Amino acid sequence: MILDNTILWQFDVLLLPMVIICALAALTIKDLVGAAIVTGAYSFLMCLLWTEMLAVDVAFTEAAVGAGVSTILLLATALHIKRKAKD
Repeated sequence: MILDNTILWQFDVLLLPMVIICALAALTIKDLVGAAIVTGAYSFLMCLLWTEMLAVDVAFTEAAVGAGVSTILLLATALHIKRKAKD
């Protein structure tokens, strides 16, 4: 069953600012772990957008690779890196 277009439009209005905020936050956050988490959230939101556009195969790939494997690899790398803060 396909949802009514008014509900999907409202869903888009909620998702678009969240996607933009996550993208900007991932670019500006200096903490590597925080940036990895925000990047995972961005991938999850994009997965929701792909699902809404009925591109379920792309959404599944985004969820598995973008929000899953890539986030885990970024977190593992960020936790493994040791550097001194210059703040």
